[in-house]
Amino acid sequence: MLTDMQIVVMGGDARQLEIIKKLAELDAKIYLAGFEQLEQPFSGAVKERLHDLNFSNIDAIILPVPGTSLEGEVETIFSSEKIVLTEEILQQTPSYCTVYSGISNQYLDNIIKKSKRKLINLFERDDVAIYNSIPTVEGTIMMAIQNTDITIHQSSIAVLGLGRVGMSVARTFSLLGAKVKVGARKSKHIARITEMGLQPFYLNDLGNEVNDIDICINTVPYPIVNAAVIAQMPSHTLIIDLASKPGGTDFRYAEKRGIKALLAPGLPGIVAPKTAGQILANVLSQLLGEELESRKGK
Repeated sequence: MLTDMQIVVMGGDARQLEIIKKLAELDAKIYLAGFEQLEQPFSGAVKERLHDLNFSNIDAIILPVPGTSLEGEVETIFSSEKIVLTEEILQQTPSYCTVYSGISNQYLDNIIKKSKRKLINLFERDDVAIYNSIPTVEGTIMMAIQNTDITIHQSSIAVLGLGRVGMSVARTFSLLGAKVKVGARKSKHIARITEMGLQPFYLNDLGNEVNDIDICINTVPYPIVNAAVIAQMPSHTLIIDLASKPGGTDFRYAEKRGIKALLAPGLPGIVAPKTAGQILANVLSQLLGEELESRKGK
């Protein structure tokens, strides 16, 4: 139980609703900033304007998966209010207040450091990333079906990167009957790809590996699908870029060549927001519970 914990949920999308629901069930006191247009009531949750909130007793601030913009603005689909997380707000919180976000950036890291508060990036956790790879794969399959005129079965697919998402994508498309090759940088990943029964190649050779593919699925957050690589692709190739913004694809050149390239970060929140929200809610409730127990033990 999270009785006596005071938590601010700041902005977000449909995933945040599952988080609010879970934390309310655990008896936390929740303040919602950026939710004035939300009609759904939650027991134990109070809607507040950001400037009306008293942060002096807040135990935790929960941000949406994208965190903040480089100007500190927090996205929300349930409000017309501009929500900005500032260093001044963090300075008002108790020293033990923890900020939870999906990912971070230079702005968020900077105000956390200056305010001497703690930041937890949930997407850096293996459990969150692996669970999230499930709806990501389903969304990628959906996009492949919607944007091609061929079956996945017997299609030629290149998956770039063998991280937590890349591994799930490669395995699933292979199980659907696709001919999957996987590019990686590390020799241990090349060995794993071979063990999985897929065709491995080093990303340094990417330009030589794309001349016969139908779909290129990138998970690497660096500009590796550049103009030189795209120039070697068949004109019918579909690029699905799952890397975080701005992705790893030269979208301008892809458009110039007439190759459809789609940037698709955050697929879990698009194709399965309820499941994606439950994944985050379960991990957050565990972390908040551990934090509460830790403070009680001191």
